[in-house]
Amino acid sequence: MQETPQPKFKKSSLTPNTAGSKKRMWKSLKQILTSERNLQWKDAVTYSSINPPPSFRPVKKYSDISGLIAHYTDPQTKLHYHNAEEFHTVRNLPSDLTSGYLALRGATSIVG
Repeated sequence: MQETPQPKFKKSSLTPNTAGSKKRMWKSLKQILTSERNLQWKDAVTYSSINPPPSFRPVKKYSDISGLIAHYTDPQTKLHYHNAEEFHTVRNLPSDLTSGYLALRGATSIVG
């Protein structure tokens, strides 16, 4: 029997039938969480950490009316809006609906 020649661009250590190759051992999620609990790092972000560090990216603002990305904020009502049509809608809303939208967003209610 003749052995097939290995291509020149491949390393012989990467072929599957070499003596030094090991099978890759996969860890389950339970094993990962257990090993992370034993870590001595206090500020490390892990799978089990609930509060990751704050993002450096600015927060995206979404329109209170349509849910699209809001490019503008009405200075009078503090509602976010996407375009001119929504601006007219925002200005024509009664104050109780405006305060309801702000409460849904978690913003403070309007002063005035």
